[in-house]
Order: sequence, then structure tokens, then C-alpha cells
Amino acid sequence: MTRHPTLRTALLASAATLLLTTAAFAGEVEVLHWWTSGGEAKAAAALKSTMQAKGHTWKDFAVAGGGGDAAMTVLKSRVVSGNAPAAAQIKGPSLQEWAAEGVLANIDGVAQAGGWDSLLPKVVSDVMKYKGHYIAVPVNVHRVNWLWTNPEALKKAGAKVPTNWDEFFVAAEALKKAGLVPVAHGGQNWQDFTTFESVALGVGGAEFYRKALVQRDPATLGSATMERVLATFKRVKDYTDKNAAGRDWNLATAMVIRGEAGMQLMGDWAKGEFLAAGKVPGKDFVCAAAPGTANAFTFNIDSFAMFKVKGDDKVKAQNDLAAAIMSTEFQELFNLNKGSIPARLGMKMDKFDDCAKLSSKDFVDTAKSGGLVPSIAHGMAVPSAVEGAMKDVVSQFWNDAKMSPKDAMTRLVSAAKAK
Repeated sequence: MTRHPTLRTALLASAATLLLTTAAFAGEVEVLHWWTSGGEAKAAAALKSTMQAKGHTWKDFAVAGGGGDAAMTVLKSRVVSGNAPAAAQIKGPSLQEWAAEGVLANIDGVAQAGGWDSLLPKVVSDVMKYKGHYIAVPVNVHRVNWLWTNPEALKKAGAKVPTNWDEFFVAAEALKKAGLVPVAHGGQNWQDFTTFESVALGVGGAEFYRKALVQRDPATLGSATMERVLATFKRVKDYTDKNAAGRDWNLATAMVIRGEAGMQLMGDWAKGEFLAAGKVPGKDFVCAAAPGTANAFTFNIDSFAMFKVKGDDKVKAQNDLAAAIMSTEFQELFNLNKGSIPARLGMKMDKFDDCAKLSSKDFVDTAKSGGLVPSIAHGMAVPSAVEGAMKDVVSQFWNDAKMSPKDAMTRLVSAAKAK
């Protein structure tokens, strides 16, 4: 959300209305989210049942659309009209942008009672705070830099799971010759950038990724390494199918599930789709770090921002929601369904599959090694205006056969300066 006088004025003007907008039902909590696909819908249902067990009324406010762009449009309209939900799925720098508008609630009391500072890695708790105060609660940690493969498809092609980008293209060529779609992809800008940032991490390493894409250093964005990243990224497109444009991510995952495609570069929410389809990790599908990124971790953290509500019952329901999200029971139940890992440290991982265990171990290890970096594609790293501008450049480059890596680099330098 961009901050500008018109919106700020509208928000301030609607404050009185917001305070008067209370639900007729005691303990009602309205929650905006965009978890509507198979594994995600199960995860949302887990949160609903947790709240109902506490005696509260759950009012579901689901807005379909991967990445949440549609949900944010609806949320802005609701807040400006003085009718904000109790909680909304917001993450990354956008949390601070909303907090700066004065519409989020301070939930320090819940956080202190639950000892959140000791239960969350600092890199996570810092994202959940505005000026040192908690305004949101993390639900999970997603690893974005995953490669999902169908072992039967690879076997048919005589290919193996690639560990670097040279091996990736060897596998892709083999899958193509076997008459399969090598790479399942959806031509949407966030999916393009999900692939792009995994290529950048695998080709350039974590320090390059941080300097180029998080710090947006012009020299690094215009370097020979970035040229190599872009050229590698463009090669990936040659192994996608002609119907990729506009395809939703879960439909791309379904291609791998059915064995129509061999590989997909996507975050671990894809695992929720495999599990919802009754597939067994290690047998029906394989998870591996994206080529060249075994010692790095791009994170995407789902979180709920708490909006200011009036009425003791609504505040109590909201506080109970925040506490419930951080409970060991919910963090386990939710993440088993979502395909992600708990944000809360010290959780037992016995019930989780090998993909999640590897993710959890790598999350802790990369936090210590410096290989833990935020995902730009998923709203964790840069202001929304910059993110949008960079995504536009990357998708233009992906779709324009005539645009050279050098041209794309020049445009990326400009996009990185977006206000």
C-alpha cells in the first residue's frame, strides 16, 4: 500500500465510522485471507476450527487469487470505508505501511504473555513489529526456492533431479525429448519472479542476491553476474508449454502431480497440493532445493495484521485469535496442511514429512550462515512500488524474445529506484 495524503485523509476521516462499526455477534472475528485452493483451504479451516473451539464466531472473508493482489484491493476499500476486518493476511514491508496509517492494533499484551520474542527468530519478529510494537502475528514460514519433480516423469526421460543449472537444462532437454512438458509454469508476474529469484540465488549466491535484489545496488544489478542470471532465466522459458500464459500456480502443480510435466519451480505451498491429492513425498513427488541453492533459503512468511476494533468482545476474540495462531497446536496443524513450517522455534517436527524437516533445518542453519534472504516475489523484501516495477521488468523480459539481458539490466536499475 502506498502512502499518500488522499488515502491518509480518507483513513483518518473514516476513523469515527470504524469505531462505530461493530458486529452484532459477541466474539465474532472476521478474517480476510486468500487461501482458497486445496491445501490452503484445509489450512484456513484449521484456523476456523481453532477459533470456534474457543467459543468465537468465525466470519470468513476469503478473496481468491494467488499472491493476494485481489485481496489487498478489497481490503483497502474496506478500510477506507471504515469497515476493516478484525484480521487480514498481510506480510512483509506492507505491514509497516499499514501500521503507519494508524489503523493497526497494538498486540504487545498478547505477545508478552506468550513470550513471542523468545519464540521467534529476530528476522521474523522484526517483520511483525512497527516501531518496536507487535502489530501482526506470523502463521508460518514458506521456503520459496524449491524444485518439485515427478520421479516417474524423470524416470521415463532417463533424467535425474538437478542440483545446478547445467544439470537442470540437461534434465529439461531429456523431458522434452520424452514428450513431456519439462517445466510447469504459470505466466503471471509473481510466478515469473519466483523463478527469476531462484535463478539469481542459484547462479549468483546469497550475497549477490541480497546486494542486487534486496539492497538494489546499481553496480550489482548491472554486473556480469546479473547478465548471466538473466540469460539463464530466459533459457528456462524454452522448456515451458505454450499454454503457460495466465495459468494459476496450482494448475501448474497439477501438471506435475499428473505426470504431464516433470518439474516446477515454486514455493512449498505446492506441497499442500500434492498432499491434498493423496501423493506421498519421496515416492510420488520429490522436493529439492532449486538448482544451486542448497545452502540458501528465500523466505515467505504469512502473517495476520490485527486492525483496530471496538467492543470488548471483539477485542477479546481478536486477542484470542493472535494467541491461537502462535500456539504449538495450531502451528503444527496449520503447517501440516499448508506445506510450510512453523514460524515458532523449538517445535517438534515428528509429524512433518522429510521436505518440511529439511526446510526447518535449513531455515535455522541459513539464519546463522547468512544464507537466509527474503523473497521479493512474495512481498517480503522491498516496498510494494519497487516490487511491482521489478516484476514488470522481469515479466517483460520473459515474454519479449527481442529484449536482451543488457536491456533488462538497464530497466532493472531504473525499476529498483521506483517510489
